[in-house]
This record gives sequence, structure tokens and C-alpha cells, in this order.
Amino acid sequence: MHTVTTSLQTIIDENRQRHNAASARYNPATGEGCLHKRTTVYLPDAPIPTQHVPQRMLQQCNWTRLLAQAGSIDAFIIDTLQRKVTTQLRSDIWSLWIKERIRYDFEFWAAMFIKIKDKLGQEDIPFILNRPQRRYLSLLEEQRIALKPIRIIMLKARQWGGSTLTQVYMAWIQLVHLRNWNSIICAHLKDAAANIKGMYTKLLDNYPAWLLNSNEQPHFQPFERSANTSLIAARGCKVTICSSESPEATRGSDTAMAHLSEAAFWNDTPAHTPESLIRSIYGSVAMLPHSLVIIESTANGTGGYFHREYLRAKRNESDKQAIFVPWYEIEMYSRPIDDPAAFASTLDTYEKWLWQKGATLEAIAWYRAKRREYAQHADMMAEYPSDETEAFAHSGERIFDAMAVDRLRSNCRAPIATGDIAGLQLTGHKALNDISFIAEQKGLLHIWQMPSHDTEMRNRYIVAVDVGGRSHKADYSVIAVFDRKGLLTNDTVELVAQWRGHIDHDLLAWKAAQIATFYNKALLVIESNTLETSCDDTRSTYILDTIAGHYNNLYARQASGDEINPSAPTRWGFHMNRSTKSTLVNTMINALRNNLYIEHDEGACHEFDVFERKPNGSFGAQDGEHDDILITRCIGYYIAQQEPVNIIRYNRNRNIPISEASF
Repeated sequence: MHTVTTSLQTIIDENRQRHNAASARYNPATGEGCLHKRTTVYLPDAPIPTQHVPQRMLQQCNWTRLLAQAGSIDAFIIDTLQRKVTTQLRSDIWSLWIKERIRYDFEFWAAMFIKIKDKLGQEDIPFILNRPQRRYLSLLEEQRIALKPIRIIMLKARQWGGSTLTQVYMAWIQLVHLRNWNSIICAHLKDAAANIKGMYTKLLDNYPAWLLNSNEQPHFQPFERSANTSLIAARGCKVTICSSESPEATRGSDTAMAHLSEAAFWNDTPAHTPESLIRSIYGSVAMLPHSLVIIESTANGTGGYFHREYLRAKRNESDKQAIFVPWYEIEMYSRPIDDPAAFASTLDTYEKWLWQKGATLEAIAWYRAKRREYAQHADMMAEYPSDETEAFAHSGERIFDAMAVDRLRSNCRAPIATGDIAGLQLTGHKALNDISFIAEQKGLLHIWQMPSHDTEMRNRYIVAVDVGGRSHKADYSVIAVFDRKGLLTNDTVELVAQWRGHIDHDLLAWKAAQIATFYNKALLVIESNTLETSCDDTRSTYILDTIAGHYNNLYARQASGDEINPSAPTRWGFHMNRSTKSTLVNTMINALRNNLYIEHDEGACHEFDVFERKPNGSFGAQDGEHDDILITRCIGYYIAQQEPVNIIRYNRNRNIPISEASF
């Protein structure tokens, strides 16, 4: 016997709670544990006496509400319809109830009337949604019920049935909700598209004809001798299949829904790029309620169309919602544990991170066993990703510890203000006069903490600038503001404001000086490489010399670019080279490891996630990603640590410095 410590007991208790949440009763036939707000209806003479039906059904359909209030089918016939009870009439009313319920309750419809192939066996089984599928369904239904066009991009992991749910949901719209509502299935290969359609064929083969008010079993039939398009005659709905290799079938099509499968593997050729093909399909899908575009794929590296589009959705820059399901949410990836406390005491750093992400101990036990099959952990992470960063497998080596970045995210929140800083002019001496903050809903300056004057600390604020390009296709320019007050108490540096956008270099320098002025004439540190390479040396020097002539707290370095050599002459700005970049990155690694840096911007955390060491040993973002925000963090934190911590205490009545101390 061994003694279970308090911390281990906490893990065991939490593990039990996770299992209880995962195993909560789910019965789509009755409606228990299902999506949507539910009302319990008891009809003792119905085939399913107790049902938890969607509230919207009773609110929007008057006769179902009256039946629920009657308390039984027979009472409804006698008291509401004022007719004589017969077996046939009772059956007809139950059938009408079912037809009405399936309009509001996808989970009930799928479990009662849809058959799919069992992935673990040979028999066809009812389509009862697993936990990841229920999470995905909530996104679909949220958009549908809000009468929005349904637009989702899905990063798939293995074996949870995201593609299956997509196709069955599209079938629900065609078979239950709308007639003449055409769809396209497009995959990287035509055989793959045909396999997805085959799922729909199986669905129709087992679908009750009476739900369509027909005596004939629904089926696909050729549409005007087309090899690619089939028709469900009972509904007037066409289903077209095509591939990224032969997209001609999409031309001129009247499409309301599109299932675009394995988009990360679509061929990129001079004749057909993924962007152009998807744009073509998008153009044929009307922006109407119940219209649908689902782009789904397993990951295939970084930098491609699917990767870029998924990241756009994650940043809320596209019309689509992003969804990813990590391996540990999939029920089959679990392994029994004889002694949970003993197992929990052996978790390594990565496994502790999995625990913090929400994995059960049993899921981690499966992962540990499965991991032995792989020579490199990176290969395991690519096959069974725990987050999006792992899913988009890449050739480089992750720099910042995933657990440390997750801790960083815990302080991310919406800014308290957005807008811009302005002086009397854009440039020149008056640009730094009468500095004020102008609130704008879509302003490029995000503020998490306004400048404070409570305790005046010399260079309390550091402003770091990473210089980007002018055009919208170029890298962003970033101005980040850091508060060093935490160095007096707990050795922390905190991000308090950020400006990010595209702007001419001279205007960027003035904008940075204005923001630095606003933050108590902060120490202004401008990364000078871009100015020195994109401008000729004379012009770059002119820009910084001009700022220095009006702003007297501009960071200077040694002319050689060597930040260590004190005897070299000074030049304005921070010079980034292989040596200084390595120093900055290693300093930030230590800061994250020891909780010495506080971040508030989620975009920065994402850049920490995708920053890597390349095969040639250099540092940088994954292909298709940015590191402009991260560079300002590295510069700002490094300078914040290097600057002496001097504090001036003021006479509260006269604002006169009465003492100064160095720490």
C-alpha cells in the first residue's frame, strides 16, 4: 500500500469527474442528454412514453403542443380532435408526431432512421452520435437555427466520424427540410468522393419510405444520363460528385450545399489550384439559410490553402467556423488502469500537459502505450494530434514548451479599449504634442492597461517595434508596450498594449514615438534590420535620426551590431542577427518556463506555438505563419530585463522627486 498525496487525490477525483461527464446518459430516442433545450413530454400510450423533445418544436408547432398538454394520444383524440379512438388514428397521430419531431431533432432522426457501417465490425448500426460528433453538431445547428449560411472548416483527426456526420447532416436537410436542394461532394480523388456518396446510398437503402410520404423506397437515379450527378426523385434533390483533378462537374451547377473533403490534399497545378476550385464552388452556393459549405481535411503540412484557410477561421477573419477534435476526445483511445494514483505519479512533462488539456488518465495510458510504436514523438503527434499545431506536422522543431504557452494563454482576454493614438500632426515635432487616445471599434491599437502614474519608475514602460511591410500581403508591423512594474515585486514583465498593421516606415516610426509618449515617454526600441535592408542605409539612418531629434528616449546599440561590446559607437535601434536572435529566444524560453512574462493577446500565443527551429538551425515561423508579434515580445522582454530598475518616489502634494533607488 502507498499513501496517496493530496495532489494525486485531486487528480484522481478530477479523473472521476471527467469520466462521469463523458459517460453521462445519452439517449437520442428519448432525447436525454441531447442538444437543444428540452421539454419532457409524457404520453403513456405512445411507443416512446417519456420523451425530452426540443422546446422549439412545441413553441413553433401548435398541434404538438396541444398533444403534449393533453397527456396522452387518446386524450388528444377525444378532447382536442373530438373523434373516436381507433388503432389506425392513434398510429397516424404518432407518425405525424415523428415526422414533426425529426424536423427539430437531428439526433433522434439519425438514431432512429439512419444506418451506417460499424467501423469496428461488419454490420450496419444506428447512427448514434459520439461526443466529438455532438460537439460538431452544435456548431452546425447554431448556424442553421440562426438562419445563417452554414460555413465550417474542420481539421480532422482519425476515427471520430466528422466526414460521416457532414454527409448525414446534408442528407437530413435534403430529406427532411427542403426540396430541390442540390449538393456537391468534391474530394481530392473521385473515388474518395464516390465513397462518401456510397454512405448516402446506404442511408437511402435503409430509409423508411413513409417518412417521405411515399410507397417507394428512396434511391438515387441517374440525372439526364450524367455519370456524376444523381437524383433523389422523391425530393427533387441532385447530388453531384467530382474531384480536384476533374472539377468540370461543378460548372454551371445549381448548388445549395458543398462537402469539400480532404482539401489539404487537393492538387495545386497551373490549371487548377485549390483556391480557384473552391472559389468556383463557393460562387455556385447561394448565401441563404440552410445553404452549407463544409471544408474538411486531415492536415498535410503548413503553408497550403487548407492550412491558411483554417488559420484565418481561427483568427475570426473568414466566414467559416473552425473545429478540431484532439485524439483524447475520441472514446476508443483509452486503456484501463489498475492503480490510477500510481500511474498519475509517473506522468512525464508532455503527459502532464495532456492532463491539463483535458485528457483522462486512461487516455494518457493509451497514448503512452501507442507512443512506443514510433521512433520519433513528432511522428506520433502528427498521427494523433493533441492540438492544431501538432496536426499540421512540420519539419522544424518546436521552440516554446506547449505547457508554458498554455499557461501564457490563461491571461489572454479582450482589450479594455481599441482605437489609435494621435498628436497635433502625423509627423514632425507637433506629432508628439497633445498626445491623446481616440477610441475606435476597429482601431489597430489594442490596450489592456492604460498608462499609470501611481509610482513613477524610470523606463517603467518599454515599447518594442518590429518593422513589417507596407502592402497588405507583406508582414505586419507591430508596436508592443510592456510594463516593468512587476520587476519590483515578482520579477514579471507584462504586455499592456499592441498596435499591428501595415504602414509606411517613416509613419510607423512616428506612430511608435506617439505611443511611447503616451506611455510616460517609454524607452522606444525599434528593430532596425528591415529599415536597413528595405531602405538604403542613408534613409534608414535618416528616419531614426529624425525620431531621435524629437524623442529623447530612443534605444541605441553599438554600431557593430554586437550588443555586448561597450566600446563600439552607438547607432539607433536594435539590430537582429543570428547571435542576438538566439539570445532573445533563449531569454524568452526561460521567461515562459518560469512564469516571468504575462501576455494578453491570443495572437501572440499562437505565434509562440508555431515558432520553430528550422533544419538549417535558424529560427522562424512555420511556413504560412507570422512571427512579427513574437519578435516584439522577445525584444521587449529582453530589454525590460537589461534596463536598470530605478524607481523615483514622488511627493504627492508637489509632484517633486524625493528619493531614488536602484534594484
